[in-house]
Amino acid sequence: MKLETLRRIIGGILLVSLSSLIFFHPFQQYLSIPKNITVFKGQQYTIQKAAPVAAELKMHNKSISLKQDRHSISLSANEKGKNEMILEYAGIPVKQVDVNVLKEFKVIPGGQSIGVKLNTVGVLVVGHHLVSTEEGKKSPGEIAGIKVGDIITEINGTKINKMSDVAPFVQNAGQSGQALNMEISRESGKFSTRLTPLKDKGEDMYKLGLYIRDSAAGIGTMTFMDPRSKRYGALGHVISDMDTKKPIVVDDGQIVRSTVTSIEKGSNGDPGEKLARFSSDREIVGNINKNSPFGIFGKLNKELRNGIMDEPIPIALSNQVKEGPAKILTVVNDDKVEAFSIQIVSTIPQKFPATKGMIIKVTDPKLLEKTGGIVQGMSGSPIIQDGKLIGAVTHVFVNDPTSGYGVHIEWMLNDAGINIYDKPIEKAS
Repeated sequence: MKLETLRRIIGGILLVSLSSLIFFHPFQQYLSIPKNITVFKGQQYTIQKAAPVAAELKMHNKSISLKQDRHSISLSANEKGKNEMILEYAGIPVKQVDVNVLKEFKVIPGGQSIGVKLNTVGVLVVGHHLVSTEEGKKSPGEIAGIKVGDIITEINGTKINKMSDVAPFVQNAGQSGQALNMEISRESGKFSTRLTPLKDKGEDMYKLGLYIRDSAAGIGTMTFMDPRSKRYGALGHVISDMDTKKPIVVDDGQIVRSTVTSIEKGSNGDPGEKLARFSSDREIVGNINKNSPFGIFGKLNKELRNGIMDEPIPIALSNQVKEGPAKILTVVNDDKVEAFSIQIVSTIPQKFPATKGMIIKVTDPKLLEKTGGIVQGMSGSPIIQDGKLIGAVTHVFVNDPTSGYGVHIEWMLNDAGINIYDKPIEKAS
């Protein structure tokens, strides 16, 4: 048996024996250091020790430098690749930590107030209504089995893009007495149905008995822009239809600049809101090609500057975010982006894409005075900690408007089509 192997076996036996001793208890806490660490090239990554116990540190790859004090270990990586850090105590190997160094990556933080317009795939059914006929009140759409939240994508083999596409089919079918062949998209899948329009005796028109919508508009906050690809991410959460409460399936969309005109201050049980208007010229500054649980995404065709942090800054992965002070960039007046103090109350080092990765609390007196905390329209405001972009504001706590959730930036980057890893990110099942 090789001497090194024998030394490791003996070391393991000693560790098991010593772990029951009181004097060794602090070192057991030291073993809570994660087995896998991901860090960006050129960045320093600090690991906090659970106990002030020193250990010998060895790195198989000399491109990573290590420093430690009684309370932390700091790694600085100069080359991309996979490495191993060995922790030893009294010459005995205690733990191996795999260190994956990623290529350097930076984005430009946002904070700007933006106007959002989404165009749906087909037309969205948002409700039923009854048509007054000679035989009584009926809803042709309900009779055809169409439900709220369904999307009408085709009629008689013709693709439906907007509400105005529907009316000619309805009147022609009513006058000819022919049923419409409808292609419907539902969360559970696609299906076909036949719908016979009915004549409204009060208006002398044929109707579907459905309320439909083909677009949605609102405001939010820009989170980041990639200076190379011009891809962006905003809002930090999905846009849902106000009536169906279901995510809007996006065909395309646009973002424009917007100006905050006033603030409805939030209070317990009553979240506040930014009131804003689209810029007068309604100049389109980017498109929207995705609406996901992590925000809206697309590409910019115009440069957007926030006036306070217009240079690219590093990002931090979820395992690098720590509890403590941070700041957000957002607009509360006109189109001026400002930085406000917050506290990261808790953070989860997520391994798979998931929302609500952080709980944050507004601590800035100026922002609390102006808004009461987090308000609608602030979603997407970038969160900055130690000079790194770590995430975005997403939701406010209804019963405590000073606090809310944040999403980790790596999941927004993933949905923007920006891969910061050397391999595809695994999806949670």
